[in-house]
Amino acid sequence: MSKAIIINKKIKSFNKTINVSGDKSLSIRWVFFSSLASGVSRAKNLLMSEDVIAAIKAIKKLGIKVYFKRDFCEIHGKGVEGYKYKKNLIINAQNSGTLGRLILGLIINTPHTVKLIGDKSLSKRDFKRVADPLTKFGAKFQLNKNKNLPLNIYGSSNLKPIYYEEKKGSAQCKSAVIFGGMRTKGLTTIKAKKSRNHTELLLKYLKLPINITIKKNYDLIKINKVKKIKPFNYTIPSDISSSAFFIVLTTLSKNSKLLIKNVNINPSRIGIVTILKKMGADINFKNIKNYKGEKKADIHIKSVSSLKAINCPTKLNSGAIDEFLVIFLAAAKAKGVSFFKDLAELNQKESPRLKWGEKILNKMGIKTITNNNSIKIFGNPNLRIKKKIEIKDYLKDHRVFMTSMIAAMSFGGNWKIHDKDSIKTSFPTFLKIINNLTK
Repeated sequence: MSKAIIINKKIKSFNKTINVSGDKSLSIRWVFFSSLASGVSRAKNLLMSEDVIAAIKAIKKLGIKVYFKRDFCEIHGKGVEGYKYKKNLIINAQNSGTLGRLILGLIINTPHTVKLIGDKSLSKRDFKRVADPLTKFGAKFQLNKNKNLPLNIYGSSNLKPIYYEEKKGSAQCKSAVIFGGMRTKGLTTIKAKKSRNHTELLLKYLKLPINITIKKNYDLIKINKVKKIKPFNYTIPSDISSSAFFIVLTTLSKNSKLLIKNVNINPSRIGIVTILKKMGADINFKNIKNYKGEKKADIHIKSVSSLKAINCPTKLNSGAIDEFLVIFLAAAKAKGVSFFKDLAELNQKESPRLKWGEKILNKMGIKTITNNNSIKIFGNPNLRIKKKIEIKDYLKDHRVFMTSMIAAMSFGGNWKIHDKDSIKTSFPTFLKIINNLTK
């Protein structure tokens, strides 16, 4: 069976309602918090992607029992101090930076050395950015080339609270330190550049000892040792990052409408919607509800006849960091020159995404000017691709694959996109939904 997919025609007009998979960030965090709870927690609409399955395998290695019922997952937590640390324990984070970085904060008190490994892509990513602050608590790390996986962590039974400034806007680094603070007597303080706040919201919902002061350019987070977590049930809202591909596809298609049901619209995650609306996209939230600290809504999208270029405000970067590849496609169709800057964090993802954004656009015939942290995109509202384009050797980054799919269906051309199994990392039902839209 071929692992490449061929697309040789644009999508026709559509008017559909879809449901996308559960939010990946919330799914992984539910797994972690449930593993620390004192009792049985259940989740519906848990994302069954490779990243989430890897998180489940990780807590099972720490002695936590997990059961899958007909339509929900059940985790039997053993309490905050319930992890069992076996000697010579190896945890495989596979492709998941969220799993790999966050779990280090959870196991910061391990009495035995734990080895963390990952796949080829994850093993190239920077783990020093997490190891450095966690070392201040009292844990010890040995990293490959002083930066990468595989790494060894040896925890401490005498953890000390820390003050930490998170300057990159990395929710993974911030959350790892929050988890470390949850295990430490005394007050840990984090001055964090704005980024996703799912961890903080879950802590507040569960009434755990966290205090958050929201400032203009940063959040001040104070966390004390957590003694007990009550088990909780969760119906995971749909993922805005997965929805993003269909938001852009609808925006770029002719005479099309789409309704995406029950999507997580956490304000720290909807940068793509803000950016696209500034460019002239027709996107609206309806049926907005508060759910266990998060916001969710139905997203209504209509295609538009034209888009305008944007000089993207950097304050929107953190809320759209996983969506910029597909946002670049909207800029390719816009009238004028779009400019996106301070995006070095994109190259800390599964692949160097800023470089891949440039590569995809150039293959399409779109002029770009880039450096290490910015890109200018010279839009062409009349772009019609008629040539052959091949996408391969992208470290199996799921977002490169899905962005290439949306580009092919929006602009035409004859595309061969390799490694379609990469979607199993975050969005296994992506192709199924694409097929539904083309019926």
